[in-house]
Amino acid sequence: MAFEIGIMTFGEITEDPVSGGLPSPRQRVRETIEQARVADEVGLDVFGVGEHHRGDFVGSAPTILLAAAAEATERIRLTSAVTVLGSEDPVRVWEQFATIDLLSAGRAEIIAGRGSYTESFPLFGYDLRDYADLFREKLDLLLKIRERNPLSWQGRFRAPLADADIAPRADGATLPIWVGVGGSPASAISTGRLGLPMALALLLGPLTFHEQTVDLYREAAADAGHDAAALPISINTHGYVGRTSREARDVMFPYFAKGMAENNHQRGKGLLLPRAAFDAQSSPRSGLLVGSSQEIIDKLLAYHELYGLNRAVIQMGFGGMPQKEHLDAIERLGTEVAPVVRREAAMRGGRAA
Repeated sequence: MAFEIGIMTFGEITEDPVSGGLPSPRQRVRETIEQARVADEVGLDVFGVGEHHRGDFVGSAPTILLAAAAEATERIRLTSAVTVLGSEDPVRVWEQFATIDLLSAGRAEIIAGRGSYTESFPLFGYDLRDYADLFREKLDLLLKIRERNPLSWQGRFRAPLADADIAPRADGATLPIWVGVGGSPASAISTGRLGLPMALALLLGPLTFHEQTVDLYREAAADAGHDAAALPISINTHGYVGRTSREARDVMFPYFAKGMAENNHQRGKGLLLPRAAFDAQSSPRSGLLVGSSQEIIDKLLAYHELYGLNRAVIQMGFGGMPQKEHLDAIERLGTEVAPVVRREAAMRGGRAA
């Protein structure tokens, strides 16, 4: 299985800690599509847009951004990062992503997640006490929609479907559906039992943070009769590719720290991240993908060997990084990092299940 490398964005609207400027929503939307276009041009494999329903993000309708990206690109896969499925209607989710799949000639996919940002639940009339049950039921429905049409279905949180014709269908034989997992053992186990690809999220922490998560996932998959070694696993984390190690850290730090303080307050106060702590998180044994091209190559290969990864998706602009610096890093990732990682990963293989 080929190793895929991509980027994702949340489309934050954050005051620039260096210049003091504040991008407009229009600017951020246009920049998002430009990021997708450049990522496609330099040969990256995946472009993702996160879903957030707050004024400091432009990603409240990621499917529209992905549809625009479909028209601006030719080859790159287009995914959510993530679709907060518990507060969505799975029928509408399928319709929208199947339409993107048609627009892009089969390049759409879904990463379904519970969502660490929970503002969408009260916004759309859902009770957060039903958080876990909502996700389980709606994932079940989304998978059944993918399996057959027309469909009859009944659940607790949505009106029943009686021989419902749910269209359009995907461009190809199927539409990939991944599950986003932040480290919850129960989430890893349930995803493995379903035999679905797992997209791991790592905000901060050691490189080995998800070892138990991956073990539980593969064990559950094997116990359920799936070929655990064949199931794709992704790591989604923050990073930046600079010309040198110091440049990468110097460029990324003020924006990442700003984003952590101002755009990461869904569970209360934002996280204040000192420079020393950031540098520690950028070290070879920690999870952030920050450094020169060679450092990123080395760490991606370490991730690959540790977890048997098939994909890495890097969020490089968190905290409102200026577009020039963001695009420079995308180009380095596509031209200097990705070809080497793909070649080395193919030669080395991954961790045995």
